[in-house]
Amino acid sequence: MAVKIKDVAAHAGVSVGTVSNVLNGRETVSPAAAERVRAAIDELGYVRNDAARQLRAGRSRSIALIVLDVGNPFFAAVARGAEARAAEDGYVVLLGSSGGDADHERLYLDQFREQRVAGVLLTPAVPEGDVVQHLASAGVPLVLVDEQTESDAACTVSVDDVEGGHLAVAHLLAQGRSRIAVVAGPLTTRQVADRLEGARRAVAEVDGASLEVIETDAMTVLAGRAAGEALRERGDHPDAVFAANDLLAVGLLQALTMLGGIRVPDDIALVGYDDIDFAAATVVPLTSVRQPAEELGATAVDLLLRQLDGELDPAERQVRFRPELVVRASSG
Repeated sequence: MAVKIKDVAAHAGVSVGTVSNVLNGRETVSPAAAERVRAAIDELGYVRNDAARQLRAGRSRSIALIVLDVGNPFFAAVARGAEARAAEDGYVVLLGSSGGDADHERLYLDQFREQRVAGVLLTPAVPEGDVVQHLASAGVPLVLVDEQTESDAACTVSVDDVEGGHLAVAHLLAQGRSRIAVVAGPLTTRQVADRLEGARRAVAEVDGASLEVIETDAMTVLAGRAAGEALRERGDHPDAVFAANDLLAVGLLQALTMLGGIRVPDDIALVGYDDIDFAAATVVPLTSVRQPAEELGATAVDLLLRQLDGELDPAERQVRFRPELVVRASSG
């Protein structure tokens, strides 16, 4: 494996910026620190990649990250992972939140391109829209985050959401539940559709099990609360609910237990998705399907930087992680 500038910095006990200053002949580094850097270069056999340096010429040391909703703790964790990985190579991350609006997304893309960002990390507002080809034709390095594409114009980092939905509902069925509701969010969202597909596969594997789909117009706590209030008013409510993300699950939990007197998990077992930071701290600790959010962000940056360095093998352009079920009290 090629020695990178961050390896030199760690070996010399200095920052990546200090190594860069030494390599570029800047006189802002103390003689002692400069000597340690030069010794580390010799010991590790570091060879500067001039082709990559020329490729980056004229661009800022910044990377654009545009997500659907920065208020969602999942995307906040993605951003943390991206920032940490970018800092290792002396980059900063510029963050935008599209709100799922394609026009807003395009505005961010235009602004970031004017700032000559090195590349773009994007969770697209419109899956399989024209944004990938638009950026590719403009020569902008791109990684899709928490998204997949049939196009070879972009790298992708995603999670197997079909498996995640299957994990969630198979767990509820294994707890003896049989009347499953999926509070799904907008069904046009690729992640929601995949999680629902996994849920359907799990139900199909158990005789006598049934599945009800409750679509909401958003994936927020308020939308979950509204769904929970509707369930509470029914006399024939399901005995288990799979929520397409943890924000929906938190809203459901509020409506059912705090406002409606329905016991979770006794009357309704509940599973969420994402395993956000406060899933374990809800009034009934929430069982959830964990996505490696910070690792998604870090891997996306790594793919982008390897594109810039010309080091990315075509077979490594698509990375997919497997989700993990984290069982807590809400599912029994």
